[in-house]
Amino acid sequence: MRNIKLVVEYDGTSYCGWQRQKNGISVQEVLERCLKNILRHNITLIGAGRTDSGVHAKGQVANFKTKSDLPAGKILSALNSTLPNSIKISAIEDAGRKFNARFDAKTKLYRYTILNRDASSPFEWRYSYLYRSPLNIKIMKNEAKVLLGRHDFSSFQALDIIARPSIVTIKKIKVTKAKKYINIDIEAKGFVYNMVRNIAGTLIEFGRGRFKPGGMRRILAAKNRKLAGPTASAKGLCLLKVNY
Repeated sequence: MRNIKLVVEYDGTSYCGWQRQKNGISVQEVLERCLKNILRHNITLIGAGRTDSGVHAKGQVANFKTKSDLPAGKILSALNSTLPNSIKISAIEDAGRKFNARFDAKTKLYRYTILNRDASSPFEWRYSYLYRSPLNIKIMKNEAKVLLGRHDFSSFQALDIIARPSIVTIKKIKVTKAKKYINIDIEAKGFVYNMVRNIAGTLIEFGRGRFKPGGMRRILAAKNRKLAGPTASAKGLCLLKVNY
């Protein structure tokens, strides 16, 4: 039995997320359907991260088991010729038998992109959140530093009735500006639900002056979602890379 590793890119706009669901078409479902047609048996994909509805990926990783002897290169060609333009495979290889895309991942790197100008872009509107008012990048950088390390991120966890662990270690967090784009990069082994989008929404509130400088430490310590900023739009979020 072979264990095949894929690196997947997708535009998540039209999908209900990575994971197969009953309420819509997922990236996983489309990929599994194409693989079944190519390999002539049912396929179950294991993904490194369960990106939500509307979230994109440039470096999602998945693996699956198959008895097929079709070379990896031919599987790649067949997949990319049958997949929709919104999903493509950038790399494929035979992995070790025990490789698991989800459990073997050391860290995941996400990027939240803000387009900070008056008008949207016809080329980037699907992949960035438009914020028209000026944002203070220096304040955003300073507040982001508070989140580095191991903390209880209850203040940035989605409010619902499901109890989830809220302790996360952020390995890296960086806020950068390139022309009219502000990127928020966050790397961690795991994340609480909606964590990156909630952090992005909170940093925007600091950047526009609604939250006073120095307030991030109080928000984090309070463990209260209501004190943080709004959940930023899903379309600005992208899974850039999974590290093993």
